[in-house]
Amino acid sequence: MTSSSPTPIPEQAPAPEGSATAPVPPVLAEVVRSGFVEGRHRGSLVMLAADGSVESALGDVAAPVFPRSTNKPMQAAAVLRAGLELSGERLALAAASHSGESFHLDLVRTMLAEHGLTPDHLQTPPDLPLDPEEAESYLASGRVRDRLAMNCSGKHTAMLAAAARNGWPLASYLDQDHPLQQLVAEGVRAASGEEVAHVGTDGCGAPLLSLSLTGLARAFRHFVLADPGTPERRVADAMRAHPEYVAGTRRPDTWLMQALPGTLSKMGAEAVQALALPDGRALAFKIDDGATRTLGPILARLLRRMGVDSPVLARLEDAPLLGGGVRVGEIRAAF
Repeated sequence: MTSSSPTPIPEQAPAPEGSATAPVPPVLAEVVRSGFVEGRHRGSLVMLAADGSVESALGDVAAPVFPRSTNKPMQAAAVLRAGLELSGERLALAAASHSGESFHLDLVRTMLAEHGLTPDHLQTPPDLPLDPEEAESYLASGRVRDRLAMNCSGKHTAMLAAAARNGWPLASYLDQDHPLQQLVAEGVRAASGEEVAHVGTDGCGAPLLSLSLTGLARAFRHFVLADPGTPERRVADAMRAHPEYVAGTRRPDTWLMQALPGTLSKMGAEAVQALALPDGRALAFKIDDGATRTLGPILARLLRRMGVDSPVLARLEDAPLLGGGVRVGEIRAAF
């Protein structure tokens, strides 16, 4: 990986003076089929300099968004602050949106047993493995949707274990006013430097705390620059040392953290992505229509603008469109 001065992103034109409507979000990705642009994906993005200042931005990076699973490092740090002893692969899995590969599911079962828990304690919705190839194999073996197979089961196991350690209620571990969820909220505010404007319910049932994209990027920067031994740094170190447990063998977050040592990367549903480089530079973006197929090309473009040079970027930005089983186009970054 090499770095140089970042290439500035052209600023979005403001709305006309006196306009009653917000500016239209910029196009961040295009869908190109047979040489024809058949679709466009709009969104917002922010890049932070190493000192935490905003280097470049497009769209509205101050408005609250739901970070979805990019909140998971902050949730994992909360279980450490609650006194739960996790490290290595176990801590990485606590911050994971795992693919449902056998090594993920085996470790979830092991972690449950280690803390006197069973899959019946999990309140994740029954689901198939997140990785399509794993889901096909899972169904072909005769298995059905299961709480343990859901991609957030590692996080839920860690939350349950932290609650059990402290004698907190297990049945209500996902309630917003549960002691563990209060620790999560405190950590989100501290890492981002923002107050939480909205609280919702994530797809896995856990409380979902809003942040601006700028606050999200600052939170990831905070994790990579935290002092060694702090909960935030322990989570970042575990994720970076064991990226295959954070995502999976066929997932971009894993590829990135393997190829760019010291990088912390996490995607979330509805096309949210956050990343921090080891020197404190960071980024976050969200695609308004939730098209996760855009994440790789946009992330690769942003990293190139940040001066990163690595073969993994070509792998990330390769997002083909097929026609009749043959490549006829691509999803490409458009900024």
